[in-house]
Amino acid sequence: MWVLSLHFTQFSGKMRRLLLGLDIGSSSVKACILDADSGQALASKGFPEVEMPIHSPQTGWAEQDPELWWTYVKQGIAFVQQQAQVQKGELKGIGVAYQMHGLVCVDQAQQVLRPSIIWCDSRAVALGEKAFQTLGEDYCLPHLLNSPGNFTASKLRWVIENQPEVAARIHKIMLPGDFIAMKLSGEILTSETGLSEGIFWDFKENGLSDPLLKAMEIPKNWIPEAVPSFSVQGKVSTSAAQETGLEVGIPISYRAGDQPNNAFSLQVLKPGELATTAGTSGTVYGVADTPVFDPKSRVNTFVHVNHTQSKPSYGVLLCVNGTGILNSWLKRMLGGSSLSYEQMNTLAAEAPIGSDKLAFLPFGNGVERILQNTPMGAHLLGLDLLKHEQKHIIRAAQEGIVAALTFGFRIMKDMGMDLKTVKAGHANMFLSPIFRQTFVQMNQVNLELYDTDGAQGAARGAGIGAGIFSTEEEAFHGLTLLQTLAPDPTTADCYEEAYQHWLSRLEQLRQPLTA
Repeated sequence: MWVLSLHFTQFSGKMRRLLLGLDIGSSSVKACILDADSGQALASKGFPEVEMPIHSPQTGWAEQDPELWWTYVKQGIAFVQQQAQVQKGELKGIGVAYQMHGLVCVDQAQQVLRPSIIWCDSRAVALGEKAFQTLGEDYCLPHLLNSPGNFTASKLRWVIENQPEVAARIHKIMLPGDFIAMKLSGEILTSETGLSEGIFWDFKENGLSDPLLKAMEIPKNWIPEAVPSFSVQGKVSTSAAQETGLEVGIPISYRAGDQPNNAFSLQVLKPGELATTAGTSGTVYGVADTPVFDPKSRVNTFVHVNHTQSKPSYGVLLCVNGTGILNSWLKRMLGGSSLSYEQMNTLAAEAPIGSDKLAFLPFGNGVERILQNTPMGAHLLGLDLLKHEQKHIIRAAQEGIVAALTFGFRIMKDMGMDLKTVKAGHANMFLSPIFRQTFVQMNQVNLELYDTDGAQGAARGAGIGAGIFSTEEEAFHGLTLLQTLAPDPTTADCYEEAYQHWLSRLEQLRQPLTA
């Protein structure tokens, strides 16, 4: 009783209004308890302590067990509930953010039929290209805003062609966040933004693309019903409550892919606003109010979380698969547990801009959209055994990641997007001063760093969906700007020279691949 009295006294005699955010990544699952009134995170934790395994049975394949996500979701929920000392009746909503473009197949009993084919898996590239040729550019670009490419629809077609015994048992297909929402509520649903990221959505018809389903021979009844990102989309079931310790009946009130959600977490909701991330993959995500597209589908357009038919909102996504995964690989190769990321950043700062002409191409985590799904691989080029040291390699990796983002950034500019200020969470690669500086200088943008992450964003989204927040502005009470970085004109030429050298190395390697 004393503990309860302490809680209520701390919050002016009122029962707290708390929100649970879940972020289902490919490296970890993060849970967060957010206080709706203060806008502050009370508890936050990622599981597991080390990166989740990604299985690659064949070159270019990448799979994870969806039940493993659920295991870590349960661990995360238990931890943050205990840390925040959540009392009965305090949790008002649950938001789910998730790794985009994955495929989960379940049967009538909601049992997983095969491992999830996740975002960086490359096996379906040829099938996406075949569908693009069948449907034609004149349909795909105006209606889908993308080539079917290597997205969820193409991965599903791969299952149909190569694992007919699995396809014969499919009841519904889902994205990773839809699966977690199903485990919480027992209901199989998706969202418009989710259908668009799977390349199932017809932007002109505002519904499922019947021509795409026909071209890929995908039964329409496999696709779940779509609900708004901000809405009550089911409630915690009795069985889920027993597994997680949550109360029965808490609404699941928000879901979104990780990049739309990251943008939302940074309050990137209006045309012209931009967000960036640099976790396992790296992204820049810009908002537009018209359905713009890249004719070569090197960057991709999806439905943004706040899209409505009366007030359209689109997210333009530039993605580089090989980002933080290169940094973590380099850490293992150079020192493992004896070398920390902070030490790596210190070493990188000792090398000059441009790393003495050492260039790292980070494309070693599946095919890259910005390179039109060319199987490039990662490359360290220009290594001088008499000159280059550990510090040069680490800096070259960080500069190479930024250069790859810059390559895509300039495609976005060519699409007419006004790229002046970019927002990011103070996390992952943006913890590195060299990475931040290189990003600002190569792209000549202002960078705003915020104290937030995807799990916090999902919690804020849950507050909107459950009606806890009456406006978007109210949802972002407590969001803290930590730092703003602006370009330094005295080193702009040096960074542009470094980028052009990196670009020349890229083009040298691409020529024989595209000839």
